[in-house]
Formats: sequence, structure tokens, C-alpha cells
Amino acid sequence: MTMEIADIAIALALLSGAFFTLVGSIGLLKLDTPMKRVHAPTKAGTLGVGSFLLASMIDGFAYRGGSLHELLIMAFLFVTAPISANFISKVNMHRGDIDPTPPPPGERTWATFNTGPADKAGDGPM
Repeated sequence: MTMEIADIAIALALLSGAFFTLVGSIGLLKLDTPMKRVHAPTKAGTLGVGSFLLASMIDGFAYRGGSLHELLIMAFLFVTAPISANFISKVNMHRGDIDPTPPPPGERTWATFNTGPADKAGDGPM
């Protein structure tokens, strides 16, 4: 009885992983600008690979001795994917490959380019 539940959970995780990976791949191909393309593989691709690793963990604990290697891979993936997406976005922003950012609302400043006079003078909080 428990093996049937494990098989169903594995199948659901594999189907979920295939769906998210497919959506991320289609988004990578269909979106037109680099700033839009960055989101498809980092969001959907990460969820897809995470689902595949979850299926592998369920299979390992249900049919073999179990291992936490997949958990370490998943943690590394979930930590590095947003950081690499941020770096890719920052490179595109500084190369000027994007549309200009809209003006900041009111008196507040944004954390992209327009950070205020303290940053331009070189005496910022660093």
C-alpha cells in the first residue's frame, strides 16, 4: 500500500517537473528581450529541477536506503539561481540593453541607477 502512494507521489513530482521545465524552455524561446528571458529559466526551470530532485528523493527513501544528496543539490540550486539572474539583469542594465527605467515616484529613489546625491559624491554608506 505504501509503495503505491510513493509511486503516485513520484509520478506527480515527475509530471510537475516536466511541466515547469517545459514552461521555462518555451518562455526562454518566446520572450523577446534579455530582461524578460531571464525570468523563464530561473523561475520555472528551478521549480522543474526541484521537482525532479524531489521525485528522486521520494524514490530513494521509498525503495532504497535514502540519501540527502538531492536535498543539498536543491539547496544549492535555490540559492544560486536568483543570484545568477540578478547578475545577468545587472549586466544588461549597465550595458544599456534595456529600456530606460521610469522616473522614481515622488521624492523617493530607486535602487537601480538613481540612488541620490550621496552616491554620486562618493560618500555613500559603504
